[in-house]
Amino acid sequence: MKSFGGKVLFLDRSDINTDEIIPAKYLNENSKEDLKPYIMEDLKLSGFSPADTSGKGVIVTRANFGCGSSREHAPWVLEVNGINIVIGESFARIFRQNMYNCGMIAAEFPVPILEELFRDFKGQETALTVDIEKAVLTFTGGGKTTSVPFVLKGFEKALVEAGGWIEYVAAHY
Repeated sequence: MKSFGGKVLFLDRSDINTDEIIPAKYLNENSKEDLKPYIMEDLKLSGFSPADTSGKGVIVTRANFGCGSSREHAPWVLEVNGINIVIGESFARIFRQNMYNCGMIAAEFPVPILEELFRDFKGQETALTVDIEKAVLTFTGGGKTTSVPFVLKGFEKALVEAGGWIEYVAAHY
């Protein structure tokens, strides 16, 4: 199983697409590691720089994260940069499944919870701890702590615990 949690990057925008996560011109790279320096190179968001992803393990965003093409490279570039959990209102279906196929988490929260997280923690040094067994995310920053339950069950939980689809298949077939 991958390591989950760490410092949080807040991306306060909906519809961040796969071309903004990893530009298409880099899809011919030979390995996941080769993608690493290009993470979110084309993301246009006030106050954001791709260097902001450095040292982060978590992204909190808005709705429809990972829309656009169905490429696996978007979760791969997150993974190789140490980001193994993305939290948002919703995800593009294929992006979401690719996250779980890589043994990563795409946690969906309703708007009121996201609003609270952005209000209480955006712009602050915030850390997230993840309890997979209890399915609880705990945010800490700016003197505040908030714990939020999330849904992780069935086959998605099995993929996360195995470390991804390939590892799951190797252990079960």
